[in-house]
This record gives sequence, structure tokens and C-alpha cells, in this order.
Amino acid sequence: MIGELLHYSVLVPWLLGMVFGIFVGATPGLTATMAVALIVPISFHLQSPTAGLAMIVGVSFTAIFAGDIPATYLRIPGTPASAAATLDGHQLARQGRGGLALTLDLLCSSFGGLIGVGLLIAVAPQLARFALQFSFYEKFWLAVFGLSLSALVSAGSTGKGLMAACLGMLLSTVGMDIVSGVPRYSFGSVNMMSGLDFIPVMIGLFGLSEVFRHVSRPIGALRDTMISDRDSLPLFEACRLIWRHKVTVLQSSVVGTVIGALPGAGADIAAWGAYGLAQKSTRHGPRFGTGVIEGVVAPTAANNAAVAGAWIPALVFGVPGDAVTAIVLGALMMYDIKPGPQIFVESRHQMQALFAVAVITQVLLLIAGLAGIKAFGAIMRLPRSMVLAAVVVFSVVGSYALNNSLFDVYLMLIFGVVGYLLESQRVPLAPMILGLILGPMVEENLRVGLINSDGNFGPFFTRPICAVLVGLLLLTYVGLPAVKMLWRWKSGRAAA
Repeated sequence: MIGELLHYSVLVPWLLGMVFGIFVGATPGLTATMAVALIVPISFHLQSPTAGLAMIVGVSFTAIFAGDIPATYLRIPGTPASAAATLDGHQLARQGRGGLALTLDLLCSSFGGLIGVGLLIAVAPQLARFALQFSFYEKFWLAVFGLSLSALVSAGSTGKGLMAACLGMLLSTVGMDIVSGVPRYSFGSVNMMSGLDFIPVMIGLFGLSEVFRHVSRPIGALRDTMISDRDSLPLFEACRLIWRHKVTVLQSSVVGTVIGALPGAGADIAAWGAYGLAQKSTRHGPRFGTGVIEGVVAPTAANNAAVAGAWIPALVFGVPGDAVTAIVLGALMMYDIKPGPQIFVESRHQMQALFAVAVITQVLLLIAGLAGIKAFGAIMRLPRSMVLAAVVVFSVVGSYALNNSLFDVYLMLIFGVVGYLLESQRVPLAPMILGLILGPMVEENLRVGLINSDGNFGPFFTRPICAVLVGLLLLTYVGLPAVKMLWRWKSGRAAA
């Protein structure tokens, strides 16, 4: 296994993917989701699925860490998951300790990733045994629950998140009917008979829309860069501080993994959750935001752990934990790896390789991260027009190379405009891509379940696991808002 992973055909694209992840993550405005979206089409042309998975995993972990670099020096998060690093990390940089903050970020990202991967390896196979009890009825509610939760926790209002998820599900119905085989919404186009390929859609939504968003802004110079090529990277001091705050690091890693495993939550919510918990559980809580060490280590340990946590529902249930794993889920299907309870039996070798890649990536992250911190100044001095032009080239080439079809390029352009318009109205894009991925799962399990029950909806509500999932949905969308309203009403009466 190790010999296969260290073969040049796997190791070279793996390392190149990590370098690409550092570049994208450290460039403000370019997200980890975009990095994975652009790299997936390239991975399909590699010699083996293992090499493709190694490249994708390397990109996702390094891009999340690299977002902390501009967040620390510029107070501009490179990725949404790095927003919490703009607080204490940036304050340390203003105090001339930016090198220490980024060294802490790097070590905690690697440690948090190891904890997350360890929990993934321990929990996922056990959870898969439980998931074997799921029939069409349970899988339907699981997919609906994942979509609903992604809409609830995404940026913007819950209503807009639900709208985006429904739009994604609507797009998933384009093509051949999964039961009758009749074409739907193809408008006589041969290219649309097989449905909308999620990769051009995804590249347009997450890649090209970013270009449109940046082009629409006035070009201005970044102020107060705080970059110093002479900043030292004190590894020994950082290790000593991490040991002193080991409870916070461990706590944040576990919290990040748990939140990352919630469908739709993602690394950004995990980072803020761990930051808030650390603030409440330490005596330095009132000083958070002024350059406190716990405020640096908590979010960065959590966001990389969340990347691993998001793989748990994706592998076991076929429900992505976030937008990145939604993309990876589609890639796995194209590699003929079918996520679900049987994945550890049917694709045992690929899963062992995936777990090994995830562990080794945390070690390689230390090397790539150190190089990325040093190279950050040179990257940030590149003209913005050059960076955006590179994104456009990657988007066009990635979309065309998948099927050698200009239709995919046009599809990418259309959804680039759609993504830009949706984001201008603060409509989140992650639920939309999740709807596109999970839509067939919702439709297939609903229709097959109804066929098995002769059109009776009863089993969708009376089976024990279904009842639990329905109860969780009601609690999420009815119970929690009711509790909040009651709390506000009581607070208003007490204030009066």
C-alpha cells in the first residue's frame, strides 16, 4: 500500500495538488471549493483512481490551511473557513508575531487533521454497519435531512438556502427519467439527454462566478499588508505553546470533526464553533480578539478536522458534509466507487488507500505549509488580473477536458453567470450543488419506496429510523424557532 502511494505516478500529482491548494487558499477570494472543483477534471486523466483521490485530498486540506495566511497578515480570509483567523491571528501579526501565529496555524492544522482522520477511520466503518439497516424509506429522509440542514446552516437566510437546494434538485431532474427512461426537460438536445454534468455546473458556480464578482469590483491596492519576509517560523516555541494548550487543541479538533460531519455545516462553521467554545471554556475568554494563543489554535485545529469529518456522512450514507465533499462524492461515482454502507466491502482497497492518503497528507502539509508561508509574499504581489485569468483558463480547460465537448464549456459559462447573480442576492451556492448531487437520491428512493409500498406513504413515517429523522426535521425547523421566540418573549417581559 505505502509503496503504491509513494510511486511517482501518485506522489507527483499529489504534491502538485498540494502546491495548487496552497496557491488558491492563500489568494483571497479563491476558495477551497473552487480549488477542488478545478482539480477534479484533471484528476480523471491520471493513471489510477488512487492518484486522483490523492490529488483531491491534498488540495482540500492544504487550501483550508492556506486561507489562514492572508487572514493573519492581511486580515482577509483566503477561504471562508479562515474567517476566525482574522481575529487573534491578525492581532499577533500586528504585534510582530505573525510568524508564530502561522506556525501555530500550520501545526494545529496538521494535528487537527490527524484527529479528524483518526475519528473518520474509527467511526465510519462502524457507522456503515448501522447504515445497513437503511432501506429506500430511510435513505429518502436521510437525503432530505442533509439538504435541509445544509440550507439551515449556510450563509444567508434559511429560506434562500432552501430555495437554492430546491433549485439544485430541479436541475437534477434534467435528462432521462430514472424509472421510466423517458427524457425530461432536454428540449430535444442530445447533450442534455444524459442530464447536466455536475462538474461544469460546479466549476461555473464556484469558479467563474468568483471571477465575475472580482471583475465587477473596483481595483484597489491592499493596505496594511503586514508582510515581512524576515518573519521567523519558531517551531520549538509553537510546539511548546501547543503542548501548553493541548486541551484546547484536542477539544477543538473533536468539535471540528463532529460539526464537519453534519451535512452542510462545513469547516467555516466548525471554526467559529470551536472558537466560541474555547472562548467560553478558558480564563482568557474576555481577551479573545486581542492576540490570545487559544484564539489562534482553536479555529485552525477545527477547520482541518472538519474536512475529515465531512467525509463520514459522504462515505457511509452518500450524503456530503459540505460543498467540497459534494464535489468529491461526484468524483467517486465517476471512479465507479459507490458511497454507501457497502463501500468498505465493495471498495475496500480504495478506502484503505484513501485513509492512508489522508494520514500522509497531514505530514506533507507541514512541508507544503512552510513553503507556502514563505512564498506568500510573492503570490500576493502578482497582479490580480493574472490570477483571475488563470482561473478562467482552468475553468474552460477543466470543463472541456471532461467530455471533449463545447457544450460543457457553455454550461460552465451559464452557471458562472447564475452563480454570480445568486450570490449578488445573498443566495448560498453550497445547497444548490448539494441539491444537484442528492436530487437523484431523493427521487429514486421516494419513487422506489412508493412502488414497494403500492403507493402507500405510511412506511415513510412509521418505520423507527424514519420517525427519528422526521422528528429531527420538525425539531430543527419548528422546535428551535419556537424556543427562540419563547425566549425572546420572556426576555421582553422581563425587560418591561
